[in-house]
Amino acid sequence: MQAQDTLSVDRYFAAILQGEELSQAPSGRIKRAKVEQYKYAVWQAWCRANKALREETLPPIRPLTNADTLRWHLPHILEGDTLMPFYFGTKGERPDGGWPFILYLHGSGPKEHEFSTGYMLCKRFDDAPSLYFIPQIPSEKHYRWYQQGKQYVWERLLRQLLVGGNVDANRVYLFGISEGGYGSQRLAAFYADYLAAAGPMAGGEIIENAPIENLGHIGFSLLTGAEDHMFGRNLLTRRAGELLDSLQSRYPDEYRHNVQLIPRRGHHIDYSPTTPWMRKFARSPRPLHFIWEDFPMNGRYRKGFYNIEVHERDTAGGNERTRYEMTISGNEVNVTLQRVQYVAQEREPRWGIPIKQQTVTLPVTRGRFTLYLSPDMVDFSKKVTLTVNGRRVFRGRLKPDLCHLTNSCACFFDPERLFAAGIDVDL
Repeated sequence: MQAQDTLSVDRYFAAILQGEELSQAPSGRIKRAKVEQYKYAVWQAWCRANKALREETLPPIRPLTNADTLRWHLPHILEGDTLMPFYFGTKGERPDGGWPFILYLHGSGPKEHEFSTGYMLCKRFDDAPSLYFIPQIPSEKHYRWYQQGKQYVWERLLRQLLVGGNVDANRVYLFGISEGGYGSQRLAAFYADYLAAAGPMAGGEIIENAPIENLGHIGFSLLTGAEDHMFGRNLLTRRAGELLDSLQSRYPDEYRHNVQLIPRRGHHIDYSPTTPWMRKFARSPRPLHFIWEDFPMNGRYRKGFYNIEVHERDTAGGNERTRYEMTISGNEVNVTLQRVQYVAQEREPRWGIPIKQQTVTLPVTRGRFTLYLSPDMVDFSKKVTLTVNGRRVFRGRLKPDLCHLTNSCACFFDPERLFAAGIDVDL
């Protein structure tokens, strides 16, 4: 990049990280031959801005067996004056491509006991080489891993890991037990575009809380005792398996899963098979087909998913959910949007929890989003056609621009998702 562009991008990223709302990113046309050069320069600018940011950071990497208990503050506005203790450490030797990273979430007993038990278990699992983050729930008053205070931590954690350069960006894994099983299932559906695999255990979420369609392109393991009747965990696990089987039959290469009800077991099962199974998977950061249900988790939406950044949602009539499906075939790109509602068809008799739900889809009448594209997704030297809900909204050659690189970097903070081209869509 030119020195003037570098200065503009540095300032832009510094402002974004300070929470400023900026309407326009630095822009400038990029020759196709220089896209990779600009991607590298933009990522380096992002790394500089992060290193200059005054915030709590991850400690130096050391073996998990010698890890100290460290602490991060949660924002006061989200969960009061609370701290998240955590262990952060490695097992085995660092691979050439960087550490596979594993986030473990504990269950809902007394938090000090669950924290120490999780640390003991994670040291035993056969998943080296790996880099672990093992947190303790900050407050038993807010004992859910998907709440906004924890979302703040997960996104800061991912951002710092990816900037640090020690982690393989395509080998990020998430798993948990009991309450951590619920949490990891929800978080897997919310953050699937960062994950290689997820492995909730002894859980079983209501499908509406963790849309199954979002789990394409990751490995997904869900292990629950067949006799774990509390809150319909076994029934919800079975239902998740049925839905994943159906999706895998339609998209054989996308919905790779291992859903099992463990015979003769209740809430306590063998936890050791999950991480070795997850470690077989690597992320696909720029898929040519995906389905995304854009839903609020604890009242908060993601900014985007894979290569879609959302600017405005169709929330008319109290609608909260929009389902996107993107398909790329050659230089033909098709996106469909539908509003989604769930209607319970079958409930667990004791707890009244919906086990089977019908999905009702309605037309989307408004909304704005940017579809980002890269040269490995479409051929930039030829015309690209984008069709949205059956209407052609763009046909022409894509023009790589600095603004798309900086905007996609700020949205996803992911070195694997810096997009030089984008198409703005206004329904």
